[in-house]
Amino acid sequence: MAHLIRHKLTNKLTNAAHTVSNKSQAKVSGVFARLGFQAATDEEGLGFAECDDLDYDYRQGMQMDVLQGEEEGGQMEGDGELEGDSHYQRDGTGPRPSSLKTAGSLEEDKPKITSWEAGWNVTNAIQGMFVLGLPYAILHGGYLGLFLIIFAAVVCCYTGKILIACLYEENEDGIKVRVRDSYVDIANACCAPRFPALGGHVVNVAQIIELVMTCILYVVVSGNLMYNSFPGFPVSQKAWSVVATAALLPCAFLKNLKAVSKFSLLCTLAHFVINILVIAYCLSRAREWAWEKVKFYIDVKKFPISIGIIVFSYTSQIFLPSLEGNMQKPSEFHCMMDWTHIAACVLKGLFALVAYLTWADATKEVITDNLPSTIRAVVNLFLVSKALLSYPLPFFAAVEVLEKSLFQDGGRALFPDCYGPGGQLKSWGLGLRVALVVFTLLMAVFVPHFALLMGLTGSLTGAGLCFLLPSLFHLKLQWRNLLWHHVFFDVSIFIIGGICAISGFIHSIEGLIEAYRYDIHD
Repeated sequence: MAHLIRHKLTNKLTNAAHTVSNKSQAKVSGVFARLGFQAATDEEGLGFAECDDLDYDYRQGMQMDVLQGEEEGGQMEGDGELEGDSHYQRDGTGPRPSSLKTAGSLEEDKPKITSWEAGWNVTNAIQGMFVLGLPYAILHGGYLGLFLIIFAAVVCCYTGKILIACLYEENEDGIKVRVRDSYVDIANACCAPRFPALGGHVVNVAQIIELVMTCILYVVVSGNLMYNSFPGFPVSQKAWSVVATAALLPCAFLKNLKAVSKFSLLCTLAHFVINILVIAYCLSRAREWAWEKVKFYIDVKKFPISIGIIVFSYTSQIFLPSLEGNMQKPSEFHCMMDWTHIAACVLKGLFALVAYLTWADATKEVITDNLPSTIRAVVNLFLVSKALLSYPLPFFAAVEVLEKSLFQDGGRALFPDCYGPGGQLKSWGLGLRVALVVFTLLMAVFVPHFALLMGLTGSLTGAGLCFLLPSLFHLKLQWRNLLWHHVFFDVSIFIIGGICAISGFIHSIEGLIEAYRYDIHD
């Protein structure tokens, strides 16, 4: 009897400790989850990029919260399992707890959003700062570039929908239930049972590459904008990139994005105003538009790079599972995807066309560099501020993914935990963060070519995450329920995406090599 009492007390103390630990994790995850929606209001919505890890925290936190029910004597009916046992499934097939503790519940930490709020997140993810490179894509693609803007919108909208379809399976009653929570879960399900973790590793690697490359692009565009804003200053673009990176070093000390997220909405609104100003200036010169410069032919050598630029401007798939899971009415997800991508297609096509018609063959990689010097400096300073305030989002997301994958993955982590017992960041963990900031600077200094880097990223990770993987996963997981036209679409998208990815990657690498040689001789 004494042994039984000691065993029960030990269980209670252990559960209490786990609950306290989980509550602290839930607060951090909850803050970042809420900021995720704010971060998405910033450029590219990259605060969502680590949503796979947050979903993992969510599931672990939910199970531990429910486990607290043992303290009140709550037990499962039938087989006597505890509430919150690991057999609990989100699809409702397993035993469900009678109640959840609101103190650490994720339902409280992650409030549901409306379809309009979800649409705002997606809109800002696919209509962010990198649309400034689209006129340059028209320069090398002509009318085919405009067609590609429309085609990419249709395909990315479709692959976003089929990616969400992979989260669901039909139960015995033929009702679709959500059995997966993230892009990583979908990838792991496709590779199971032989390689159950391989798919998740592939997605995480692609995600980290895209996040780090996005950080590099922010440094590159900051140096480019400052150099072209003050051409009379004896400061090179690389030197301006160093100055921008010096301002970004405090990012290494970030514990959350609360301080940065306050500026997200303001920066996004400022960016929309800048886009309107550029379009207004172009419309004021409508009589000078060079329609004859828009051709049906393409630059075979540079057009594949334009494909990567356009695809990269539509990347949003990585955070869609988390977004759909937090909608009040997930049934409205398809409608939301339709109107957001239609709006993005119209605005991107209009912006790219009128900007190219205004400057024709003189169109630069970043279109604001074509503006008259009287307004260029003001516009570019706004954009630099936005780029610097946007940098912490992908940086923090990349750090979170790296830390959870390499340092905090329980007993499976490759390296010891980079946090101390009190949650303080260890010195070598801080050193790794600083090294990541310095790495983005070195890449921006040695490869200061915005369009080429954007095309490379779009071809490498954008095409993979938006074209290849969703269509492949859909065929693998939903094969029995697919109609013939769905199979045709998926196979076609996979083939087209593969061709675009390979050609864009090869030509981007060739372009970077040529640019590097030119920089050396110059």
